[in-house]
Amino acid sequence: MKDKIFGVLQRIGRSFMLPIAILPVAGLLLGIGSSLTNATTIETYHLAGILGEGTVLNALFTIMTKAGNAIFDNLPIIFAVGVAIGMAKKEKEVAALSAMIAFLVMNVTINAMLQIDGTILADGTVASDVLSGTVASVLGIQTLQMGVFGGIIVGLGVAALHNRFHKIVLPNALSFFGGSRFVPIISTIVYVGVGILLFFVWPFVQNGIYALGGLVTGTGYVGTLIFGIIKRALIPFGLHHVFYLPFWQTAVGGTMEVAGQLVQGGQNIFFAQLADPSTVHFSADATRYFSGEFIFMIFGLPGAALAMYHCAKKEKKKQAGGLLLSAALTCMLTGITEPLEFSFLFVAPLLFVVQVILAGAAYMIAHILNIAVGLTFSGGFIDLFIFGILQGNDKTNWMRIIPVGIIYFILYYVIFRFLILKFNLKTPGREDDDAETKLYTKADYKAKQGAKDQTGSVSGGDERSILITQGLGGKKNISDVDCCATRLRCTVVKPELVNDQILKQTGPSGIVKKGQGIQIIYGPSVTVVKSNLEDYLVNAPDEEYIAQETAPELEEEQKEETKNTVEKTTKKVLCSPFTGEAHPITDTPDEAFAGKMMGDGYMVMPEEGVVYAPEDSTVSFVFPTNHAIGLTTEDGVEYLLHIGVDTVKLEGKGFEMFVNNGDFVKKGDKLMAFDIQYIKEHAKSEACIAVFTGLTEEEEIVMKASGHVNAQEDIAEIVSC
Repeated sequence: MKDKIFGVLQRIGRSFMLPIAILPVAGLLLGIGSSLTNATTIETYHLAGILGEGTVLNALFTIMTKAGNAIFDNLPIIFAVGVAIGMAKKEKEVAALSAMIAFLVMNVTINAMLQIDGTILADGTVASDVLSGTVASVLGIQTLQMGVFGGIIVGLGVAALHNRFHKIVLPNALSFFGGSRFVPIISTIVYVGVGILLFFVWPFVQNGIYALGGLVTGTGYVGTLIFGIIKRALIPFGLHHVFYLPFWQTAVGGTMEVAGQLVQGGQNIFFAQLADPSTVHFSADATRYFSGEFIFMIFGLPGAALAMYHCAKKEKKKQAGGLLLSAALTCMLTGITEPLEFSFLFVAPLLFVVQVILAGAAYMIAHILNIAVGLTFSGGFIDLFIFGILQGNDKTNWMRIIPVGIIYFILYYVIFRFLILKFNLKTPGREDDDAETKLYTKADYKAKQGAKDQTGSVSGGDERSILITQGLGGKKNISDVDCCATRLRCTVVKPELVNDQILKQTGPSGIVKKGQGIQIIYGPSVTVVKSNLEDYLVNAPDEEYIAQETAPELEEEQKEETKNTVEKTTKKVLCSPFTGEAHPITDTPDEAFAGKMMGDGYMVMPEEGVVYAPEDSTVSFVFPTNHAIGLTTEDGVEYLLHIGVDTVKLEGKGFEMFVNNGDFVKKGDKLMAFDIQYIKEHAKSEACIAVFTGLTEEEEIVMKASGHVNAQEDIAEIVSC
């Protein structure tokens, strides 16, 4: 249970990285743009001639500022989509779309509840007795102030729904909406309920968040020290994102009014002050959660790298020096510490303990010294330059980082060198003679600790997907996989390798082969078949499969002969929904229908462009392009009425539907109208097909009429052997 929870938290932490990754570019745009359009900066450096209002550069930097603000202002929906993508196991694009829909639905639902409650008045203003900051505008929707928590709630919830339902198989009448199409539907329904629930629950959560933030800020410098130690200690487990994000982005990290707006979260407060030209000094209480990183990332860890280099064996010093120099420069410039930190952790956990304590203390020291330098992702020199040096010492006290940093450089160097030599720690360059000198990674740490791979093992694949792959000639022979409403559409490299006998074992209604295009008809549940096949092909053996062709079995011929000699019993007389010339279904100008791959039935070449209900029945489904309709009679007979051949490509043009899903119709009611001439000109054929999809193996359709038939006249019978 503990391992499972740990694995889930790791995945959540990783999912945060996608939306977090956009923050550096947003911060750069906002930092540079705000700095170089700030009137005080322009006046101080006498740059009015090139950066003043009306200049081209001023316009450019103003655009940059607004572009950066656009990202920070919309972080909740960015987190909703990003977390859903990160947590979804397959078909991530469906999860992303579903998350966006769910986010909008949730906030609109909350907005409606706030209006009903009277919190939001009829003119759109917030009632005067509502606590400031509890209601905010999100994408133009007035809703409860949830910050990125709202996005994370949506992202995690939608990902859970997606992973649970993206392969769901629905009953035939609803199967078009199965598989991945079901995810945005269920997400919409669920998040209407979530929005209502949050309306009642979130105010209590807000109070708890404010209380937690007050506890951290109320403990002053000690609270900052504890925050820093915990954050650095979680680095090896990949859970640090889960820990620090609320302090950066929500009221846990404090609240402050900036430019008349209540802002929540340390990082958000800094960037709001950055965009406010009236800011005199950035808040050190807000930046306490990251300003200290510049001290140990730019100065401290490079000191540790120098200590490891000096302690390396003479014959390995050159190789170790190259590795350590590269890692140290990466740490100093970008704040990416993993190559160095994981090297201590792997070879000498004692050094990592020292790093955690010293790094935690750096956060506290920066807070004590009122250092207020912001960052986008990590505390490297690039962020120090933009958000510290460029903003000026008066606003940030960035110059205090230098003396503290020098002390930290010396501390790291002395402590690391002493411990390495004292305990003969195997840091880079001190390995045994037969060991490779390298910097270790998180993967090495996991291997060292015997951690389980949280990504899961690849399954062998379901039996149907294996047979489809073999029947199509193996993974190497499959160049493309897609599907329509009923058919799995595959493109193969060598059509001669396709084996019908194997494909028939997967339970299709039929198989259509056109050159390199292979269509395997599974019915409306094909989206799930496609999804499973794609999953299997990811790790299937990349090879061709050539099976022994088997002769047609005599048993099937004997079964057919026996069937023809058995006396047939009429079970039901069928009336025609169409007026025109009646034909057996085998005359249909479409290989799939003529081969009874969807089921037995009949065909009518229409003389009138109207479809009537052949008997009392319920409308099972109306195809989105209106060219087909499904019916279920009171005695359970299932009709598929399909107008024309290849008419799906008409996208509804030439058709008019008079009924909807779930309607009950009486015999003779008009179901739909269609333009015969338009279909003749733009589709393969105007033939109208009635297919009976629910027949048993013992049942078949026998024609009673030939030539002209009117709607509502007897046309065929269902007979059984």
